[in-house]
Amino acid sequence: MAEESIIEFPCEFPIKMMGRDTPEFRVTAQSLIENHVGPVTDDAVRINLSNKANFVSVTVTVTATSQQQLDDIYRDVSGHDDVLMAL
Repeated sequence: MAEESIIEFPCEFPIKMMGRDTPEFRVTAQSLIENHVGPVTDDAVRINLSNKANFVSVTVTVTATSQQQLDDIYRDVSGHDDVLMAL
């Protein structure tokens, strides 16, 4: 029996990745998400710098279509060397 999700799909779902503040990280973070959902618009991406500007969080809000899709996204972002943390 398949496990039921407490999330109703489709839904808007934010995916946050944290890493060192480099232009490459920002591009990588967005690309990791786009591999699963297609192109995202600029207004779907939020960027926040840490207090000392050494680290950055990139939050991409996507229209998630299934728990499997979210699991695949988290597996990819968590496994990437440049992503220090994913929420």
